[in-house]
Amino acid sequence: MSDVSQDNSRRRFLTAVTSGVGLAGCAAAVVPFVSSMTPSARARAAGAPVEVDISKLAPGQMLTVEWRGKPVWIINRTEAMLEDLKTLGDKLSDPDSTASEQPEYAQNPHRSIRPEYLVVVGICTHLGCAPTKKFEMGAASGVSADWKGGFFCPCHGSTFDLAGRVYRNVPAPTNLVVPPYSYVNDTTVLVGVGPQEEVA
Repeated sequence: MSDVSQDNSRRRFLTAVTSGVGLAGCAAAVVPFVSSMTPSARARAAGAPVEVDISKLAPGQMLTVEWRGKPVWIINRTEAMLEDLKTLGDKLSDPDSTASEQPEYAQNPHRSIRPEYLVVVGICTHLGCAPTKKFEMGAASGVSADWKGGFFCPCHGSTFDLAGRVYRNVPAPTNLVVPPYSYVNDTTVLVGVGPQEEVA
C-alpha cells in the first residue's frame, strides 16, 4: 500500500473518531439541558389524576385524598342520608347548584355520578378554610337541633349539607366544588378526570 493510501486511510479513521467524539460530547451536553425542561416527578404528581380504592368505604364513612394540593372528600352516603337531602331545599342557598361550580354529570339532587358516593373538594367557598364533618344528627352534632348531617366550617360558621350544598345566611357564597372525576370500575374512583375525558 502506498504512503498516500495509508495517509488517506489514517485521515478517514481520525475524521470518523473525531466526529464520533464530537457527537458524544454534544449528546452529553444536550441531555441535562432537555432533562431540566421536563417536569419533575413531584410536579407531575401535583396535577396527575388520583386513583382511589373505595371498596372498603362503608356506608356513612368518608375518606380524604389529595389532588392538586387540595383535600378531596369521598363520602359513601346511606339511604337515610340521601332521603334527608330531599327535605332541605328551602334551607339552602343554592339547592339546584345553578350558581355553583360543578360538572354537568353532577347536576342532579345528589350532585354525583352515583347517588351514594359524593366527591367534593373539602375547602370552604368563603375564604378557603377547612370545614369539619358533622355526620351526627340533631343536637348531638353541636350544630343545631334540626341538623341532618353535613359539614361545618368553624372559622366563620358556614354549613353545608351531605351533597356539599351551602345553607342560607352563612358567609360561604356557593356550594362545595365537585372536581372532575370518574369511575375506573365499581370500586375505583379516578379524581381529576371526568367521564369520557382522556388521561394526559
